[in-house]
Amino acid sequence: MAENLFLEDYITLGVYFCIVLAVGLWSTFRPNKGNAKGYFLAGKDMHWIPIGASIYASNIGAPMFIGLAGTAAGSGIAVTIYEWHAVFFLILLGWVFLPVYVACGAYTIPEWVKTRFGGRRLRMYVSFLALLGYILFNVSGEIYTGAIFLQQMLEWNIYLCVSIILGITALYTTVGGLASVIYTDTLQTVVLIIGATILFFMSIIEVGGYEAMETKFMNAISNETRYNRSHYSCGVPPADSLHIFRDAVTGDIPWPGALLGLSTLGLYTWDQDQIIVQRTLSARNMVHAKAGALLGAALKLTGFLMFVIPGMNSRILYTEEVACSDPDKCMAFCNNKSGCTNIAYPLMVLRLLPKGLRGLMLAALLAALMSSLTSILNSASSIMTLDIWHQFRKKASQSELMIVGRVTVLVLIALSILWLPILQQTQGGRFWFYMQSVKSYLIPPLCMMFLLGLFWKRTTEQGVFWGLMLSIVVGFVRMVLDFTFLAPACGSNEVDPRPEIISKVDFLHFATLLALFSTIAMVVISLFTQPRPEKKLHRLTWWTKDDEEEPELTDDEDEEVHISVHVKGEDSKTMQIQESDPAAENEEG
Repeated sequence: MAENLFLEDYITLGVYFCIVLAVGLWSTFRPNKGNAKGYFLAGKDMHWIPIGASIYASNIGAPMFIGLAGTAAGSGIAVTIYEWHAVFFLILLGWVFLPVYVACGAYTIPEWVKTRFGGRRLRMYVSFLALLGYILFNVSGEIYTGAIFLQQMLEWNIYLCVSIILGITALYTTVGGLASVIYTDTLQTVVLIIGATILFFMSIIEVGGYEAMETKFMNAISNETRYNRSHYSCGVPPADSLHIFRDAVTGDIPWPGALLGLSTLGLYTWDQDQIIVQRTLSARNMVHAKAGALLGAALKLTGFLMFVIPGMNSRILYTEEVACSDPDKCMAFCNNKSGCTNIAYPLMVLRLLPKGLRGLMLAALLAALMSSLTSILNSASSIMTLDIWHQFRKKASQSELMIVGRVTVLVLIALSILWLPILQQTQGGRFWFYMQSVKSYLIPPLCMMFLLGLFWKRTTEQGVFWGLMLSIVVGFVRMVLDFTFLAPACGSNEVDPRPEIISKVDFLHFATLLALFSTIAMVVISLFTQPRPEKKLHRLTWWTKDDEEEPELTDDEDEEVHISVHVKGEDSKTMQIQESDPAAENEEG
């Protein structure tokens, strides 16, 4: 079977990247790029279709093709729940969270945190933690999974693959800002859906239909496993492979963790993370923002067909490689002793698609990678510029802020590349679980901070800050243990060195416990500290979002508010953006 790219594939790739560069650079010549609102919020004039497409493309990156499809190849359909969670939380974004963000007029989520709770330390903490997350699992994850695919297809050196992708991505991210990101996202979403849909139909036809896939998947085991099941039992598909909800103790995605722990991750990712929220904040009005969120939710329903089913089909079609259980053979196949499910999707692209279509699918995969990277890098530059740099350079010019944002992109990329060797050692055979586990150790306390701040006016800055401090210590201890004590490779006969808090407590269960711990800490400390005055909560909580009064902030708080959003009368469909002059406001104060 052919495993190389042909002239037709290279032509497809070349044409595609020329179009992407053209669209990205074209967007830089649109109006409103010379100020922060134009650069970071695309002039707040986006239509709902590109917003929805960008929400979808921002999240559907290379980790979906490598991680989601690879996990499906290893253990069946349960991983679909990660996709279906998004539907409910995107609806919550449009109808619950976004009205508050719009009412207070924030560029970034840390800006809302600063205005809601007061003080500087909490906003700085949230900003730095967001940047740390981008390095640990966002940018580094995208780079790693993209490199896996390119290595399989082109047999290039991993760092050469990384350099080429990042060079093109950084070019129109640093030059064009959010508008460039959203317009290229729209193009790439179309390519992504076309390529993935073609591969879905070809793979399901190849295995004989859905019912045949269910039967064949349960029997898709390598020869090593078939002749020595007791030794290579980890190479056998789980008995509950065709079930979404799995055993609370023995399941790889236990149902209590899927309902509770995963909800904390989903709530933060879709309703509080700068990457997603920034897209809806760029809408021309609330109707377009909500419609964009709904479109993104509808597109997320396709994950089962475009990633999960093809991943399972790949195990059926290429069992010896994808389902390998012998560490030495796995190392020969994919340079990973822990298993080769991560290459499930790339193998199918290489071996199943004909000439030309193979290049189109590579374009779709690179589209997903670049789309997510552009979204992450643009959001990171927004946070660094508006939430960190502006704290120390309050009179910085527009050009200075934009330079800082562009330098941030380059620094973040460098740090993420330095993290790659560690990621390669710790992710084991399934990248998806590495990414979600790291999120489980960092995200739940932030999720609870947002929920309490939004719905409980009694929440105080001291309660949230010290609750986060206590929780992050607990999360970091678990994460360090995870990186230190690694599970033995399948079929290695090694003794599992992990302590029971790692081997017996699933990371999704840990996320639930961490969320509960942080909530209790924040509530208890808040009850013993001075609450924020009611006059400072106007437009900042669910209960005060419709207040006509602006929040009465102190001088140091007031100068942090970059824009003020006024809702005309009672019609929340009309959003007028007014850029405030900090100097003038201070003079009036």
